Amino acid sequence: MARKSITFKVNEKEIALDVAPGDMLVDVLREKVGLTGTKVGCREGECGACSIILNGKLIASCIVPAVKADRGAILTIEGLEQNGEMHLIQKKFIEDGAIQCGFCTPAMVLAGKALLDENPHPTREEIQLAISGILCRCTGYQKIITAIDSASQAGELR
Repeated sequence: MARKSITFKVNEKEIALDVAPGDMLVDVLREKVGLTGTKVGCREGECGACSIILNGKLIASCIVPAVKADRGAILTIEGLEQNGEMHLIQKKFIEDGAIQCGFCTPAMVLAGKALLDENPHPTREEIQLAISGILCRCTGYQKIITAIDSASQAGELR
């Protein structure tokens, strides 16, 4: 099948490239755009390690063909930092000890951001539901839930 030219914004930067119909978004982000913060786990959309925000929604990028991102807006973990300053949710993950091995962390942080963008003051149950599609083998989830809750209570999320 023929390659297709696509354009999209990644972390506010316009990207144009050619992709094959079978190229998955996670691979394009990592290999063609050079953003390796998005992790590759199961390649089946089950573990959530590859989660990014596409057009305002958290998605598993390992099961989304790159052509589906054409004319879209993508936010990866690399896009949260602005002017050398970490995003509030990143700071709370550090402060609350929600980071251990780091494999699920980018996806968890983005899941928290996506939730707080939609619901700035979620309950702990809503936070738990928002991160339920991302597997973590290190933390037991409680510190992650606490970090997202702390960010929601801290105020300005930008």
